[in-house]
Amino acid sequence: MDLVRVQREVERRLSPERFRHTLAVAETAASLAKRHGADEKKAVVAALLHDIAKEYPRNRLLKESLDFGIVLSDIELREEALIHGPLGAAIAEHEFGISDPDILAAIHFHTTGREGMSLLERIVFLADYIEPGRAFPGVDAVRDLAWTSLDKAIVLTLDQGLVYLIKRGKLIHPDAIAARNGLLLGLE
Repeated sequence: MDLVRVQREVERRLSPERFRHTLAVAETAASLAKRHGADEKKAVVAALLHDIAKEYPRNRLLKESLDFGIVLSDIELREEALIHGPLGAAIAEHEFGISDPDILAAIHFHTTGREGMSLLERIVFLADYIEPGRAFPGVDAVRDLAWTSLDKAIVLTLDQGLVYLIKRGKLIHPDAIAARNGLLLGLE
């Protein structure tokens, strides 16, 4: 897996602003991987590809999901921002030749999380949330926790995300609830 080739292709496909975010996520993921004993290269690859489908318009999200055989839930169909993770994983596999199931899962679940996330999945999930370009209330508390406890940082991330979604009347993906509950049960 040639990181330079992946990065160049990702840059070609994303807007400059989204590419800056992607590079920041990759740097953050590499740092978190180093700190928590994960494979840094896998973290960078997953981070570089995590938003590959983020800027697709709705019709392209739906068409490519159908083309790849991705079955979308009613929640994903209604909240289209949830589609780019599963679609991104399919693109990573079919267009970039990524076959590592851990990298693919990290891309797939980087938005919602899920119960039983691997170390790599947790790192990419958090890196997307805490990269240095993010500036919103509560992000610094998550950043601080991420270096000492990935699980506590993810619970706080999910808590903040759930409050955000509820205040805006958005649907909540069941994977986010399952991720939070699973982590809380494990922290007891």
